[in-house]
Amino acid sequence: MKEAVSCGGVIIYRGKILLLFKNYHDRFIGWVLPKGTVEAGEKYEETAIREVKEETGANGKIVEYLGTSEYEFNTPADTISKTVHWYLMAGDSYYSKPQREEFFTDSGFYKYHEAIFLLKYENERMILEQAYHKYQELKKSGKWRYGTEKKLPKETR
Repeated sequence: MKEAVSCGGVIIYRGKILLLFKNYHDRFIGWVLPKGTVEAGEKYEETAIREVKEETGANGKIVEYLGTSEYEFNTPADTISKTVHWYLMAGDSYYSKPQREEFFTDSGFYKYHEAIFLLKYENERMILEQAYHKYQELKKSGKWRYGTEKKLPKETR
């Protein structure tokens, strides 16, 4: 078994959540949150910001670390055990453009009740639920807006 680490973001802009639709050769079809593999020498926060930008075209700033999700999947060569580090991120607009090279065919911002229904994976629904709850707390206290990201610990690795 091989281990892999990815990072991703729950991007929220004006109360709506950014999702991607993936269609990989008609074998994998569904709505997901943006995430991707950590590159050598890269901090988790950097990976999350980079991957969100690459996969969606959207600008996001980290507001808070949300935690991890873990799952396994099989490849022809091995079983992969993946850990994904998730961040709550504030978007700066409704702009998005799906990364075609990664088989993303659509993207968009959705209301919470739509996004939670659309997401393909239970672990991503759980992360979205946590992220949206935190977003509501911050919004209610007047602390949510683009550019109000919190300082993160030096290392979240």
